[in-house]
Amino acid sequence: MRVVKNKVAPPLRVAELDIMNEEGISKTGGLLDVAVDMALMEKKGSFFNYDGKPLAQGREGAKMALRDDKKLAEEIERRIREAVAAGKKVPKELGEEKEE
Repeated sequence: MRVVKNKVAPPLRVAELDIMNEEGISKTGGLLDVAVDMALMEKKGSFFNYDGKPLAQGREGAKMALRDDKKLAEEIERRIREAVAAGKKVPKELGEEKEE
């Protein structure tokens, strides 16, 4: 997705997001990406681990696990918000513009 003009942020930024047929823009996909990038969740190969425990194999499996376990998704979102509020920087890859 490329934002050409808006009134909230700089123009011509590029964003990646998952659009699913049944749910629209996938919140769990974004949650998963940010958690991995902020080192709150670990990804080894195709396996996702949370707090040292295996969560799922593959990105779609991890998204499904977060969708099924609302408490876990809320806990991860809370930890992300706390880390950002405490001043932890979002990795540069998330904030940088990407060339097309």
